[in-house]
Amino acid sequence: MRIILKIKRYNPESGRKPYEQVYETSANPTDRLLNVLMDIKQKTDLSLSFRKSCAHGVCGSDAMRINGKERLACKTLVQDVAETDGAIITIEPLRHFPVLRDLIVQQSSFFDKYRSVKPFLINEEPPQEKERIQSSEQRSMFDDPTSCILCQACFSACPVFDENVRFIGPAIIAQAFRFNEDSRDRGFDARRKALDTPDGIWACENHFECTRNCPRGIKVTKWINQTKKRISEHKENN
Repeated sequence: MRIILKIKRYNPESGRKPYEQVYETSANPTDRLLNVLMDIKQKTDLSLSFRKSCAHGVCGSDAMRINGKERLACKTLVQDVAETDGAIITIEPLRHFPVLRDLIVQQSSFFDKYRSVKPFLINEEPPQEKERIQSSEQRSMFDDPTSCILCQACFSACPVFDENVRFIGPAIIAQAFRFNEDSRDRGFDARRKALDTPDGIWACENHFECTRNCPRGIKVTKWINQTKKRISEHKENN
């Protein structure tokens, strides 16, 4: 089928403002959009820039806005976004990040916030016997957010960033929840310093866009609210 891609382009070295470039090509309905982009880059325009790595929905590097929705290009089929021959597919970089070039955004602010919640197991207590035992029920408490691939789609979809760029962000809180609810972890107080602030969990307004747009189907808003509840209960009891 024939498809028309309208891609947001930007090269800071050119001195030109962001603009839209149109590419007309053909593809099978079951082709992945990432493959279409790669074909355009290899055969039509070597200057087209985007991130990719595993191409299997695991690394999260090819997150972008496709027809106004945050998606992974490697998990999006042409038929998902183009219903008829000659359909137009608009592709833009993620929102709320500085654009480095075309569909590539600057990720340093995201990972600064990510590091602030200490996304790793904290426990200085010596383990009993050889390891810290955990039941399947305890593991299930934080199973859902372990699927996060840090693609940053939820950051792009979140309306809070339209007004507050200092917001710590949905994925970051979900990652903090993952370790706070781990029965082996003792890092709640250390993470609370970054979470319990006006720009931390309390900035979330429950728009649910992070949950709707998560390519891994993570219940992000639920874990944000669970984190709010736990911190509130901690403050009431201490």
